Amino acid sequence: MWDDAFPSFLIGLREGLEAGLIVSILVATLVRADAKSRLPQVWTGVLAAIALALSFGAVLTFTAANLSATAQEAFGGVLSVIAVAFVTAMVFWMRRSARTFSGEIKEKVTGALGMGAGVLMLTSFLAVGREGLETALFLWTTARAAGESAGPLTGAAIGLVLAAALCWGLYRRVLRINLTKFFTATGVVLIVIAAGVLGYGLRDLQEGGVLPGLTSYAFDLSGSVDAGSWYSTLIQGVFNLMPTMTWLQVVGYVGYLAVVMPLFVRGVKTKAPEPAPTPAELSEPAPSPRRRPVWVVPVAVVAVPAVVAGLVVAISRPKPASSQTVAVSETECGKGFTAPDTGRQTFQMHNTGDKTAEVYLIDPATNAVYGEVEGLAPGTTRDLVATVAGGSYAWRCVPTGAKAVTSATVHVSGGGGAVKAVVPVSEKDLAAPLKTYKAYVDQGLATLVTQTRQLSDDIAGNHLAKARTDWLTAHRTYSSLGAAYGTFEDFDQKINGRADGLAGGVQDKDFAGFHRIEYGLWHGQSAGELKVPAQQLAAAVVGLRKAFPTQDFDPGDLPLRAHEILENALQFELTGDTDEGSGTNLATVDSNLAGTRELLTVLKPLLTKESPKLLPGVDADIARLQKLLDSAHRGGSWTPVEQLDGTAKARLDGATGQLLEDLAPVPDLLEIRKSA
Repeated sequence: MWDDAFPSFLIGLREGLEAGLIVSILVATLVRADAKSRLPQVWTGVLAAIALALSFGAVLTFTAANLSATAQEAFGGVLSVIAVAFVTAMVFWMRRSARTFSGEIKEKVTGALGMGAGVLMLTSFLAVGREGLETALFLWTTARAAGESAGPLTGAAIGLVLAAALCWGLYRRVLRINLTKFFTATGVVLIVIAAGVLGYGLRDLQEGGVLPGLTSYAFDLSGSVDAGSWYSTLIQGVFNLMPTMTWLQVVGYVGYLAVVMPLFVRGVKTKAPEPAPTPAELSEPAPSPRRRPVWVVPVAVVAVPAVVAGLVVAISRPKPASSQTVAVSETECGKGFTAPDTGRQTFQMHNTGDKTAEVYLIDPATNAVYGEVEGLAPGTTRDLVATVAGGSYAWRCVPTGAKAVTSATVHVSGGGGAVKAVVPVSEKDLAAPLKTYKAYVDQGLATLVTQTRQLSDDIAGNHLAKARTDWLTAHRTYSSLGAAYGTFEDFDQKINGRADGLAGGVQDKDFAGFHRIEYGLWHGQSAGELKVPAQQLAAAVVGLRKAFPTQDFDPGDLPLRAHEILENALQFELTGDTDEGSGTNLATVDSNLAGTRELLTVLKPLLTKESPKLLPGVDADIARLQKLLDSAHRGGSWTPVEQLDGTAKARLDGATGQLLEDLAPVPDLLEIRKSA
């Protein structure tokens, strides 16, 4: 988490110290002028500045959440660039002003003392408010880059607490800090961090469609750099340098450093150092009795920014969804449908027929699907939520066992931005991939027949050491055929059944297949005890090879298995749940990964058409997981899952989880939808 926390820690420390020093000087000046009665006005201004910064952060967060995914990228990119501009201006201003701002603040306070309470409150508010807004903006951009990590908030909190402690120490004359050197050193580091934020912001603008060059990569190290390693995570978190960067990102990053860093360093060298504010300047005479502050104004200055922020968030929320009720049936499909407004809309789909139906909101010209409801029972109503932009729309109702019916087309005028739709996939589209994959499985089963016969012969000849090697070879072959398991029917239990759920566990008479033989080979059972299970395994494989060409292989299983193969690996293999003594769970995961790679190869033409950006990310995930698995395979042996250290296990789980997350859209993208 520290890699995500460090940039926010530094900005919290630096901005907090700036604001804290200003407040300390304000307080010390008033105390020296024997105007302690005016202190509540300073604290009220400070409180108002804090409330404004928090409200600003809330507006950024909730406003972005109400935008579409593309708009969020563009919004985040713009704010990242603005944050870089603010931080750049801040480091230059503090480099120039660190030696003199004590006198400037004192001068402002002295002038304010002769005026009303509002002027002193405004002075403290403006002095602290700028730092608060800069902190909120920079923290928002770094938190967005870190995703769900709590690092940015934690780092900022630690930085602010440390800054408060340093300011207190200066005020109470227990610390002495060369503020000029401090702000110069942190300025150099912040310029490097800001360059990374700029690069990240430019990538957001590319993904949001504002800037070109999204696929023009300057380099792509995703296949050779372990994105989960500590050094990679540290570099990404602190400097926002990614394994894959576009030319625009690289030019922006390098160009920013090439221009800003020399200017900053040159400015430091050309100005002779002057003394920074000393602890004596911030000293406080003997304390006098405090007066009770008036709470009405502080409450008001907190409430006003919060209320304004709430109004901004409320206004930015999408308009309430429409309440059109649309009929679904063979005879009334689309009845009640009129041209909706653009934006996010909710349609109440009411099945007026006597059959359960599926219903899709489509583009009638391309059959692209914008939203769907499955299993809508007769007489029931369910909401369908979709985002509408300018274009043509129609409803397609597909009652069970009946032909699809398409409603009349309505035309929506206006903009609304680009709306992502899924082009439907038919059984015909999946026919060629299915044929290719079935040939792959058939060839794998032919190989498996030979391998299991060899395993049976090993055991029959009492060659148990060789049997262990041949067992792993055969089991890996079977493990690479994962997308066909649903087709294998009862054969899968006979070939690869587990002891879980059996009354007798590993001693149960129904415990059979690879895991039964694994248990015996690695628990000292004799060849005589394993001969029959080995023969039964070989016979089951022969039976499966013979039956497979006639088994019903649902083409819809292909996209489902793209995710499920490794989902099972994460659940059973990476937990060691299926280990019966061989310690080869990672070898099984390796074979599962090979099977997933083969499946994605046959689905590649369709996936490239439906989502061009999906496969490059998936390929990088696969390469990362493969590298981790290879590191656990040395000299022909595999590290057992239970012997992995905590870091290695976490990386494997994390890499598998990331791959599963990126594969999750595949079933929806390639779901078979009836179009006629």
